Amino acid sequence: MSPSSSSSPTIAAGTVPSERPTSSRSKAPALHFNSPSSPPPPSSSPSLSSIPSPAFLRTPAASFSARRKPVHPLSVENIPRQTILKALASSRPSLSIAANLADAMSPTTTYVLHDGDDDAEEQQFSDCVEHVFSPPPMTAKYLGPSIQSPCFYHQRFDNAVNVERVLEEIAGDEYTSHSRLVQTALGVREVARQLQRRTCRMNVKNVMIVTKARDNQLVTLTRELAQWLMKTPRYGNNYGVNVYVDKKLRDSKRFNAPALFEEEPRFRAQLNYWTPDLCWSSPETFDLVLTLGGDGTVLFTSWLFQRVVPPILSFSLGSLGFLTGFKFELYKEHLNKVLNDGMRVNMRMRFTCTVYREENGQMNEGDQFEVLNELVIDRGPSPYVSNLELYGDDDLLTVVQADGCIFSTPTGSTAYSLSAGGSLVHPDIPAILLTPICPHTLSFRPMLLNDSMLLRVSVPKNSRATAWCAFDGKGRVELKQGDHVTIAASQYPFPTVLSAPTEWIDSVSRTLRWNTRAAQQKAWDGDSALGAEGNEKVEEWDIDTDSACYSDGEDGAGSPLRRQMSLLGFT
Repeated sequence: MSPSSSSSPTIAAGTVPSERPTSSRSKAPALHFNSPSSPPPPSSSPSLSSIPSPAFLRTPAASFSARRKPVHPLSVENIPRQTILKALASSRPSLSIAANLADAMSPTTTYVLHDGDDDAEEQQFSDCVEHVFSPPPMTAKYLGPSIQSPCFYHQRFDNAVNVERVLEEIAGDEYTSHSRLVQTALGVREVARQLQRRTCRMNVKNVMIVTKARDNQLVTLTRELAQWLMKTPRYGNNYGVNVYVDKKLRDSKRFNAPALFEEEPRFRAQLNYWTPDLCWSSPETFDLVLTLGGDGTVLFTSWLFQRVVPPILSFSLGSLGFLTGFKFELYKEHLNKVLNDGMRVNMRMRFTCTVYREENGQMNEGDQFEVLNELVIDRGPSPYVSNLELYGDDDLLTVVQADGCIFSTPTGSTAYSLSAGGSLVHPDIPAILLTPICPHTLSFRPMLLNDSMLLRVSVPKNSRATAWCAFDGKGRVELKQGDHVTIAASQYPFPTVLSAPTEWIDSVSRTLRWNTRAAQQKAWDGDSALGAEGNEKVEEWDIDTDSACYSDGEDGAGSPLRRQMSLLGFT
């Protein structure tokens, strides 16, 4: 979405259309805000049509601290507009975006719009954003049901998380560079620590199944799993949970939905179909997501949910399984335990990567992606070595001269980064992994950076070639001279259900055979025959020792040094 567009976007029917065409490969999901299950806004709140004008949405991306000090257009304090729109859609899932904006623009506030006054519009936009993003006061009685949790993690975990402690962790941050993103990193870190120590019990009603629709074997397993989920009684009812499968399976002969309806008519109300638009607009619809496949299916699930992500339980049906810790053969046992007894969740860190284009001397915001594994920037088809400027919090860190570089999350440390020489990093460690690809200087080694740092990778204007970005292996985008991409800790982590406390170590040992080797040569066990008295025969060795000591004659206590000294006549 280009902030410099002359036409203001309209907000109607729950969507914000994109202001510029994008290619099918790099097109971000449409921004849908009003979910079908969301209640209408209160009658006392003014509708969007009663708001004077949505002009505050067409001003350049404003900083959260814009009222405190002016910033440069290229400053890291400019929060990407798509990040703001995502947060507006996720800050209060129980209310529609219209109610949020109407509340922010209500007459009770001091925001006044002066037509034709750009400064007033920018001031109003900053005030609106600050109003929506301000953390609630740290008092338990103020934490109502609609704002119990910060917007960067799923509100279904409220019962298992001490919200006051999370707010204490992020309360000390002042309005410095990208302060809200720093709060996100600290808050998600504290939430992850609490969730791993506690069992989250949720009344699961809607289960989403993600698999490869073109794989016939997986379609058969999906049908088996969906049928079992719908017919197995749960929570005191004589029926099971609602199931969402890929819309591509609606007319699949192998899935054969009509046969399920003939077997049990109530399945018509329980079987539903998901689409990428539904995953974006209403992620709160799903209480649990099941993936059937390998790590690629898990990455595809992360690609579907570019905002809030429901808990993910991954069954292993692929060749590798760093993220798939559950065996599908035992799916009944695993799901009964999770649905009845609860689950432990690991909040895996994601990156928010935003592309900026230089047009007529101004930087316009381009596509934005939530990345679970890594962002790869390489030279593409160019024969020249990449020349990239790496900034951290607006300070130049280094100039990358290599075939490319990998910015990986701890989850992605076992992927491309590991192949390029990066280290294995536990997903509980909050860090950004920087791994160069075939660097020009041998001293440019992999390193770990602070997760609260905002990175910016720019292609200099005097660069001989462009660069190419790949986000989790998808959405390949070209960076031309003058363009840049930012990497920051996402406010929407990726919650995965833990199969065991040592899940990550087990997955590394299983897939990489980490620190395993063939058995050492066994020592000779001697003669197994028994002695005359029935006792084991004492072993007799031809050579008394394998050490470096040798007998020098009578005493038998010689050593190489004493023997050498005796030969020289010193002893």
